[in-house]
Amino acid sequence: MRNDTGALWENFIIAEKVKKNFYSENYANLYFWRTHQQQEIDLIEEKNGIIKGYEIKYNKEKFKIPKPFTNAYPEAKVELINKINFWDEFLRE
Repeated sequence: MRNDTGALWENFIIAEKVKKNFYSENYANLYFWRTHQQQEIDLIEEKNGIIKGYEIKYNKEKFKIPKPFTNAYPEAKVELINKINFWDEFLRE
């Protein structure tokens, strides 16, 4: 019913990811990625030169990785975190 559900969800997931990394002593660098055309990846996790991206969507089950991101980081994996699968991400070791 709120018009900011997506922004609140994204904030919640990023905060939980920061806490999970801290408590598991996973000292990864966290960023976001955005082009001048407003294409974005919500959360980038970099550790030891390995880049992993997360697209955070409350209702969506599919997403499209921006072409400029795949061109710049062809080896990077990008996962979707949504309300259906978010427990999988946080319960994983």
